[in-house]
Amino acid sequence: MSETDGLCVESCERCPALVASRSRIVNGVGPDDADLLFLGEAPGQYEDEGGEPFVGRSGDVLDEALRDAGLSRADVRITNCVRCRPPDNRDPHKEELANCRGYLEAEIAAVDPDLVVTLGKVPTEHLLDRSVAVTKEAGEVQDARVGERSQRVLISVHPAATLYDASQRDTFTDAIAHAAELSGLADADGGQSRLGDY
Repeated sequence: MSETDGLCVESCERCPALVASRSRIVNGVGPDDADLLFLGEAPGQYEDEGGEPFVGRSGDVLDEALRDAGLSRADVRITNCVRCRPPDNRDPHKEELANCRGYLEAEIAAVDPDLVVTLGKVPTEHLLDRSVAVTKEAGEVQDARVGERSQRVLISVHPAATLYDASQRDTFTDAIAHAAELSGLADADGGQSRLGDY
């Protein structure tokens, strides 16, 4: 049985392994009409404990990149492809991604963002439905079919990649800055918008 209001999933038993490993369902956070939506793969240990996506070290990296781009966490929506923590923080399986896809599509439709930023390989391949060389393609904007809608998607490496490989930091921060520019949010406080360049 599953219950959702479009943005929040209250209960779901579709994936027995995830039901067994989670302590809670981790829903997206941020404005329900955000212009920019960040998409990760699945909650990890800290997200499962705190009930919020992208906390812990990778959340700190994301917050810092948002700040550098003139944004804060409160300006954007952050969610995951799968809302329950996989055992031992493994990648979600294809059927788990498929089981949660309807929730993701409902959330994206409800929020109606200008741009979705995929953080890492799993969410990028899940939305674009093809294999992706994330480091090479980071910063590129593609169109994806998400439910009934065509959605602009900007590819980014995962913030955790910057913790294991310092050479990824610029790739990551550049992608976040590009996303802020494309969405027009970076200049919302009166600066000169460069949206006309795109």
